[in-house]
Amino acid sequence: MSTKNVPPSGGRGIKNPIYIASTASISPLGEDHKEIWEAYKSNHHFIQKYDFEGEEAFAAFLPEKLSAEIEKLRTESTHYRKLDLSVLFAIYTSRQAIKRAGWESEKSIGINIGSSRGATGLFEKFHAEFIKNRVASTQASPATTLGNISSWVGQDLENDGIHFSHSVTCSTGLHSILNAVAWLQSGLAEKFIAGGSEAALTPFTIAQMKALKTYAIEDLAYPCQALNLDKSRNSMVLGEGAGLLCLETSFSSKALAKITGIGYSAEKLKHSVSISEDGKCIQNAMKMAMGELDPTEVDAVVMHAPGTIKGDLGEVNAIKAVFGENLPAMTSNKWKIGHTFATSGILNLELAMLMLKHQEFVSVPFSDISKKPMRLRHILVNAVGFGGNAVSILISKP
Repeated sequence: MSTKNVPPSGGRGIKNPIYIASTASISPLGEDHKEIWEAYKSNHHFIQKYDFEGEEAFAAFLPEKLSAEIEKLRTESTHYRKLDLSVLFAIYTSRQAIKRAGWESEKSIGINIGSSRGATGLFEKFHAEFIKNRVASTQASPATTLGNISSWVGQDLENDGIHFSHSVTCSTGLHSILNAVAWLQSGLAEKFIAGGSEAALTPFTIAQMKALKTYAIEDLAYPCQALNLDKSRNSMVLGEGAGLLCLETSFSSKALAKITGIGYSAEKLKHSVSISEDGKCIQNAMKMAMGELDPTEVDAVVMHAPGTIKGDLGEVNAIKAVFGENLPAMTSNKWKIGHTFATSGILNLELAMLMLKHQEFVSVPFSDISKKPMRLRHILVNAVGFGGNAVSILISKP
């Protein structure tokens, strides 16, 4: 396989493979790889109805055991008691990622952890206090700055490498991977932690999604109907969690997978949350990620597929446009764990890596959109965000 990329619009792809030394996540699936894989093999979903201060809505929360661990982490330091859940999620997950990679003694690791909504819980709390008292809390500004996430992870790991955060809505996590690849290939870093963290299951966030008319309201066996192309209603559901990858340029026999292609693109908007009917930005991102690889070599695509009518269909049309009659197998995990915004792309990558490891395709139980592949060697992972931007990552067996 060639790893040289010839992107469609002058962008730059991967010069040399980037290896995934470890991955760690916390999500409605849990945190242990074995536990997560068993959850994926089941047709059970983790979405429930919840009362958001008088407004019922579907959501997918962390397991109670994990939530208790996060609260335990909060008590470790007086500093941590003031942090948003999105920051605590990232700190907890980074400890697992570092341990699994064997990087505990490393002190110069690049860190880029993004978030779509940021310190949502604290924003709502501080703003409510301001409306009531007309006085802002001392911690209102420092505790809600987006850079909190990577900075506090760096503090917790006692790391002196570059720390930065960003927000590119739903493709934020995969944009972190793009940034890490750029730093690693430039020689400015040898090791990088990249990913996303999202703790946005709050009344205001739910209200925002409902205002867009994208949120699930039907009490079905599977509330989120991602990849059901016959649905008549939008069915997006939110989830929470964090996901991180430890990336390096050096090959290791312990590597989980290698990143052999990256792609990114944007398209002209018709409105703030639009995507074209044929998913132009997704087409370009996938083509760029594949580079010179024959499209027939791609065995599967882990899709963004948020459960909206236009979002799901646009991405399917993009895949059909790129692959023609030789369609790869297509799947999504949002029917099971909801849409975790920035974290969603990383959880997609995690699913792809688990499928590569176990050589087993995980399908959507109510969708007949594709057949199971005969093999799993190369998998594309997609994410699409508000603003008409898309990211695709191609991963392969190490």
